[in-house]
Amino acid sequence: MTSSNLLADLDARGLIHDSTDRAVLGSRLAQGPIAVYVGFDPTADSLHAGNLLGQVMLRRFQLAGHRPIVLAGGATGMVGDPGGRSEERNLLDREMLEHNVRCVKSQLERILDFDGPHSARLVDNADWTAPMSALQFLRDVGKHFTVNQMVAKESVRSRMESETGISYTEFSYMLLQANDFRHLFEHEGVEMQAGGSDQWGNITAGIDLIRRRLTRVAYGLTWPLLVRSDGQKMGKSVQGSLWLDPNKTSPYQFRQYWVQLPDEDVERFLLQLTLRSAEEVRALVAEHRADPGRRIAQRALAHDVTVLVHGEAAEAAAGEAANVLFGGDPTVASPDALGVVAREVPSSTVSRTALGDVVALLREAGLASSNGEARRGLQQRAFWANGQVLEAEKSLSEAGLLHGRYILVRKGKTNFHLLDIVD
Repeated sequence: MTSSNLLADLDARGLIHDSTDRAVLGSRLAQGPIAVYVGFDPTADSLHAGNLLGQVMLRRFQLAGHRPIVLAGGATGMVGDPGGRSEERNLLDREMLEHNVRCVKSQLERILDFDGPHSARLVDNADWTAPMSALQFLRDVGKHFTVNQMVAKESVRSRMESETGISYTEFSYMLLQANDFRHLFEHEGVEMQAGGSDQWGNITAGIDLIRRRLTRVAYGLTWPLLVRSDGQKMGKSVQGSLWLDPNKTSPYQFRQYWVQLPDEDVERFLLQLTLRSAEEVRALVAEHRADPGRRIAQRALAHDVTVLVHGEAAEAAAGEAANVLFGGDPTVASPDALGVVAREVPSSTVSRTALGDVVALLREAGLASSNGEARRGLQQRAFWANGQVLEAEKSLSEAGLLHGRYILVRKGKTNFHLLDIVD
């Protein structure tokens, strides 16, 4: 991807919602590298799937030769953006915000290159906002905006018309973000801000401030918000959120979300969240439509996004684990895959000597409610061990140990228990 066709590619992917004059922006991008920033407020100790578009967007600019700047809102996170919210969020203290920034930096480093020729940089707006006095802020920022302008912004107007209203704290958010753009333009050479469509009012406020204070031209671009098939915004405020921290949403659960997407969503997410070319995506979708049951498109999406967020090794182990848990042969699974299985299904540690009492183990593992139910299930060949039917007259030890330690017991198609065998 080159600067000359970057905008056309973004357009083909459905990634441009609003922008400053398209022809002028395209001309500037074609002239040479530009620094572009995307901000996030570190209100949690992990980013979530709703942040992915911003990170992947910056990666697209980086691959086209531009310099990405990631802004962590150590200051604005203490205030809260009213956009897209029905009520004011809880305010976090500086210590908590600093902790959150440290936690998410490693997530950013998986997608963006912080060491290459167009190296990304992480900045914190508290560094220039915290030292500013209230009088200085009112004089250098506030005087350049009218209340009429601010009230006209959709994010402010919708909150003013709501039952809860909007506090002066949140009302000032737009000015703080505008000053961020001005500071980065002046001190870091950042000429462009990008963000979700709910950020358009804040972005244009920054462009206006740069024009008024510096008499310079700046650029802005927004993308459509990442929404689920039920229309809900994908983010940390929605139940069932996809966190990028593997301790909050495991790589297996993360991967399975994308595998299970409905057909009507998969092409859009392939275009917007992966680095495959638009032509490759459309060919992949055409192949998928010829045989939807194979879920070729969903599996490609799940692979690419999981690799971006968690890396090749974690994606491979999650894919192997999914194969095991959906009927594949557990005897060919790697130790890493079985480690994933151990975190996703009930498991217990048992001694080798206990393997002879199959009935007791089935009951203790929760696969049978009583000894009688366990015996009946064995007679009906309802239990499996390491992919083979568990015979009533056999010891579990005859199933053999996977990688010298595991026996995967299954009842029916989806009820699993992993035994970790110790001497």
